[in-house]
Amino acid sequence: LVRIGMGSDARIGNRFLFPGIGYGGSCFPKDVNALVKSSDDVSYDFKILKSVLNINDKQKKSLVPKVCNYYNNDLKGKKIAIWGLAFKPNTDDIREAPAIDVINELLLREVQITAYDPEAMPNMKRIYGDKITFGDNAYSILNDVECLLICTEWSEFTSPNFDKMKGLMKAPVIFDGR
Repeated sequence: LVRIGMGSDARIGNRFLFPGIGYGGSCFPKDVNALVKSSDDVSYDFKILKSVLNINDKQKKSLVPKVCNYYNNDLKGKKIAIWGLAFKPNTDDIREAPAIDVINELLLREVQITAYDPEAMPNMKRIYGDKITFGDNAYSILNDVECLLICTEWSEFTSPNFDKMKGLMKAPVIFDGR
């Protein structure tokens, strides 16, 4: 109800009122950190902004524990697909993207990662190289995966062909981080 109320205010809108696995990008993280530093410089304890930073960090780390819990902490060697690598849809920008935290955690657990993003794959390839397998489309990365993690709210991920997905995946398990 809060989201509906806030979204009805034309000054706010409902475009960014959907909770997910954290925010990223070049502006918001930098701006929030700068405001915290400025407040510290004048000895003001800006608790709400510090809480925003803390919660965002926790959100970015919230998806992988759910996957671990589902698989009884046995992820080693599992093949997991990721849809969405950019920090938001309609960009190739991966700066502080939540998907980076997800990928790093999965790699630490020796997961085989396949990934797709309509725009951001070249940028991720520069970071991860052959540590990740990148696909040509959303469905090409689903062959024999244990599960799918959705990290970015691209419009092409809103109404997927679930029957096709079920036929490609080992199990129809989706963790939606949008």
